[in-house]
Amino acid sequence: MSQLGYMEKLLDGVKVEWRDLEEVVKIQRGKRLVKSQLETSGSYAVYQNSMTPLGYYYESNAKADTTFIISAGAAGEIGYSDVDFWAADDVYLLLTQDSIASKFLYHFLLLQQYKILAQVRRASIPRLSRIAIEKLQVPIPPLNVQAEIVRILDTFTELTAELTAELTARQQQYAYYRDQLLTFEEGEVEWRLLGDVTVYEQPIKYRVKSKEYNDDFLTPVLTAGKTFILGYTNEVEGIYTASKKPVIIFDDFTTANKWVDFDFKVKSSAMKMITTANESEVMQKYIYYWLNTLPSDLVAGDHKRQWISSFSNKRIPIPPLAEQKRIVSILDKFDALTTSLTEGLPREIELRQQQYEYYRDLLLSFPKPEVVAHD
Repeated sequence: MSQLGYMEKLLDGVKVEWRDLEEVVKIQRGKRLVKSQLETSGSYAVYQNSMTPLGYYYESNAKADTTFIISAGAAGEIGYSDVDFWAADDVYLLLTQDSIASKFLYHFLLLQQYKILAQVRRASIPRLSRIAIEKLQVPIPPLNVQAEIVRILDTFTELTAELTAELTARQQQYAYYRDQLLTFEEGEVEWRLLGDVTVYEQPIKYRVKSKEYNDDFLTPVLTAGKTFILGYTNEVEGIYTASKKPVIIFDDFTTANKWVDFDFKVKSSAMKMITTANESEVMQKYIYYWLNTLPSDLVAGDHKRQWISSFSNKRIPIPPLAEQKRIVSILDKFDALTTSLTEGLPREIELRQQQYEYYRDLLLSFPKPEVVAHD
């Protein structure tokens, strides 16, 4: 349908007024709680410096249907709650008045989040001042128009939430079956030292020289940390051909290991590669899945030191090769469903989010009145 025609019909000739945020909401700071006052579960979530509850409290200081902004830590993040909650002192509550609906404001602020994030002071703890958001311009269409826009956009966010909940359930299911499939009793299968069935190396000789990255280039550059793929390079010398020989990659800054079956170059010397010593005895992919069952504290910190002192002495169960293949086949299917970028639920969630952003941009892009220049 034509969104322009739809919005013109919805507005029915009404001009949309723009006002400063401080004129249409009361900006109120939350109240601090110390950790000793919090519980791990309870009646009211406590938001402090991120969208993940810090804990729970027996009282609330913010009503349901409230939009809020984090002012420190994850400063500039925008939240909305449809239930009562506790806002701590690093939260700005946006208490709406009769002219604007809180959920409408929430969707509009998400559209303007890049402007809010640009006002965050980057220091040891990122902070967002009240002054930085007070003058943010907000459109005020009629309440019935606000309600219709919220109805449309909520349709997309609710679908995304349902898919996300399903993905979480599938991930938990995957972890359960992975642990079940890779748990063996003593005497049930052969047990060997991890250092005897794997080979470890630092991929220094595959390090990229160029600092010019472009998404149009073909070869990804891997780095230590959560970013993982730093960018793409056009260097052709010294590429590791993981498409022919997949590797398991660790680095010194994260606890997750990654399965890499595409050609790459590396940026960080902190990265480590693991391959199978003898593929006819132990499948590389089997080792990868088994490593993911280890507690996170076993793969934290300095991986090189831990590999020598700890990893190589870990005992790994080695079932017959046919059983390894069966286990890998099952876990590959779960992995494709939960983590693949091109299939399964993550792809569906990404598409629904793109759809939401597309319609949000259309529905909330009201024209601003022209500023008349005076002599």
